[in-house]
Amino acid sequence: MDVSEAIRTKRAVRKFKVEALPEDVVNAILNAGRRSQSSKNEQGWRFIAIRDRSVLQVLSECGTWAGHLAGAALGVAILTPEPTAKFQTMFDAGQAAAFMQLAAWELGVGSVPASIYEHEKARGILGFPDEWHLRIALSFGYPLEDEKLTAAPKKGGRKPLEDIVHWEKW
Repeated sequence: MDVSEAIRTKRAVRKFKVEALPEDVVNAILNAGRRSQSSKNEQGWRFIAIRDRSVLQVLSECGTWAGHLAGAALGVAILTPEPTAKFQTMFDAGQAAAFMQLAAWELGVGSVPASIYEHEKARGILGFPDEWHLRIALSFGYPLEDEKLTAAPKKGGRKPLEDIVHWEKW
């Protein structure tokens, strides 16, 4: 699968098989995040890779729509410095998330991001230091429904390019 195909076919997967991901797959996903671009090459993120289902269950309760974490084979908490200190912080975290999700998709692994709203509860669960912050976590796993990997885009999916791109100026 090439990058264009991965971008075109990537689907959000929220329901996963109860099947562990092989170590090489987990490492490929995490390395994709590590290799992502970052502002001034600061690499201002750290990842907590979580496979313990009991930890994923309680972490899933830290976001209104984060329930999919509970069923994931792998959760990745993307930690950043203070997210409101500079714009690039969350942009860089988003790039790491996108790289990991595309790498996973190429390997037949589904994923979806979760917003973490209960920040201090998440800190208590994962034990990360005060200088790090958690706003985004990713769920990974083999899709419960195999057809998710080949599903066509939903009707009314993405707006046409001409509706969102302005050339030279608005």
